[in-house]
Amino acid sequence: MTTTPRQNRTSQPWLHQQGSEIQAFGSVRQFTLGLSYDARMYSCERLNQILADTQILYALYKKHHWLMRGPTFYQLHLLLDKHAGEQVVLVDTIAERVQTLGGVGVGDPRHVAEITVVPRPPNGVEEVPAMLSRLLEAHELILIDAHDAAGRVAELGDDGTNDLIVSQVIRTGELQCWFLAEHLVDTPLVHS
Repeated sequence: MTTTPRQNRTSQPWLHQQGSEIQAFGSVRQFTLGLSYDARMYSCERLNQILADTQILYALYKKHHWLMRGPTFYQLHLLLDKHAGEQVVLVDTIAERVQTLGGVGVGDPRHVAEITVVPRPPNGVEEVPAMLSRLLEAHELILIDAHDAAGRVAELGDDGTNDLIVSQVIRTGELQCWFLAEHLVDTPLVHS
């Protein structure tokens, strides 16, 4: 190993670095995890779909958090921000599982937009019930996929991915759906 003479060292960062892609998206490296290549490849594919959709759900939560209106503004503003925080934790957890399996987690927002199944919302502000319904519909798309993925990765012996999907993605999504749905029940704020 050669070293740079002390007098030639600098604290200037090496800017504008270019590098070669060292692992393609959609591939998995071989790790000693006790799982077959096919199981790890399948799990990464399913997790990347859930990851893309979860990133979009997180963005929807933030958008709707900012755009809340009406008499329950404060409560919904706080609730949606709390849910967004829980979704961003899921994003990181899912991406780390993909990496653990030897895959490449989808991370570029442009790539996420290409593969998500969550419909794009209008650019402007919708009425509050429409925003809440949009969040519920996004959750349902993710939950349908997550239930299917959990069963299929379990059949392949990937208990770690199954556990993540069931104990974190599904349980978090179901709880958040409950909180959202209760805001869409047609009951008066006060009795006359």
